[in-house]
Amino acid sequence: MPDAEQLPEGWEKRTSRSTGLSYYLNVHTKESQWDQPTEPAKKTGGGGGGGGSGAASVAGGDGPDEVQCLHLLVKHKGSRRPSSWREVNITRTKEEAQLLLEVYRNKIVQQEATFDELARSYSDCSSAKRGGDLGKFGRGQMQPSFEEAAFKLNVGQLSGIVDSDSGLHIILRKS
Repeated sequence: MPDAEQLPEGWEKRTSRSTGLSYYLNVHTKESQWDQPTEPAKKTGGGGGGGGSGAASVAGGDGPDEVQCLHLLVKHKGSRRPSSWREVNITRTKEEAQLLLEVYRNKIVQQEATFDELARSYSDCSSAKRGGDLGKFGRGQMQPSFEEAAFKLNVGQLSGIVDSDSGLHIILRKS
């Protein structure tokens, strides 16, 4: 059946590298959503014009087209899939997940532990086996809040806590 899923103008269907699930990208604003769109894509996002968003960034006008990051994911009971290789049924609250990540982040900053060590032991993502390494990814491949944070980081920089549908993350940009 050729293209059974007709999308309104300005939308693309993408697959999340972290979950394998499909999502929909507004090609104009680069905003994404899980629900299939029913209206043509709006050409402007919520904020003002200027830097950082829109088609110019994807074309490489204001930053890299691709980054490589490590991340440490802590899921909570409100996460999209509250289970992981570490725990079949995650029952912690979002606040508890945030406290855990604050402790992990402080250990990294204080050089009491490496990102790699903590990700291997505590990340709820299958990337834990690789020290949290997600490999290289381009724009439009990750959840919007995660992607925005990852592309804002300088090489070697550690993010604050990033909230996504998957849970809470800290991100370390490798390249």
